[in-house]
Amino acid sequence: MNRLAPKIMIRARRFEIKVQQIRNATLIVEYAGKRFLIDPLLADKGTCPPFPNSLRQDQFNPLVSLPVSIEDLVRVDAVILTHLHPDHFDDAAKEVLPKDIKLFVQDEVDAKEVRNTGFRNVEVLQEDTVFEGIRLTKTKGQHGRGEILKLAGNMCGVVFNHLNEKTLYVAGDTVWYEAVQDTIVTHKPEVIVVNGGDNQFYGSGSLIMGKADIYEVHKVAPKSKIVVSHMEAVNHWTLSRNELKSFIDEKEISASVLVPDDGESYTF
Repeated sequence: MNRLAPKIMIRARRFEIKVQQIRNATLIVEYAGKRFLIDPLLADKGTCPPFPNSLRQDQFNPLVSLPVSIEDLVRVDAVILTHLHPDHFDDAAKEVLPKDIKLFVQDEVDAKEVRNTGFRNVEVLQEDTVFEGIRLTKTKGQHGRGEILKLAGNMCGVVFNHLNEKTLYVAGDTVWYEAVQDTIVTHKPEVIVVNGGDNQFYGSGSLIMGKADIYEVHKVAPKSKIVVSHMEAVNHWTLSRNELKSFIDEKEISASVLVPDDGESYTF
């Protein structure tokens, strides 16, 4: 053997993670060469009634139009539904998504409901789900605090992990609480997506993260990039993008906490 021969280095191919904010909690995530659609709200602007007992009862949902074509949105390898509230999986999505598309859901209850609408390739997320070499880990979440949880029901988040990629955590419709902290501490995601419009019904308190919740995420993961989704798209939002940007500027964390406009994307 020639000891002077140069060593051959084999380097695994790396892909950039791309997260595109579409509208409300709807995202396009490109991860390890695969393209995911998360929580599709695809209805035309103003075609759905407002959520009751909340702000802006004179405004119909969605409040804004899609920033890209539906044809682009359905061109994906899989869809992830964190739960089935109508602003996360609406009638338009049920109609336009191909019935044989891969769909991941949080539990058997949701799987049955989705199958009943005609979808044939539905899988319940687990802690060790693998799709095309990507590990998808279902995570816990809490869709509010106190009595509203009886109405809000269950939801989940998901951690994306691949040997050659950064770890991505999509938290879903949750407030800050110990299980979110545990997920961050356990998985150490470099990129975190939180739903941060502080949506509320009258008297309900926060259903998803507000400013203080987002700041807690940053304090536990100060080196991570945090993308804030679910803003200003359905009538019961209470935290605007401008208010959140002012807050993160005051806290001097604007380099870490990103507040995208609809259609805007980031690569990591």
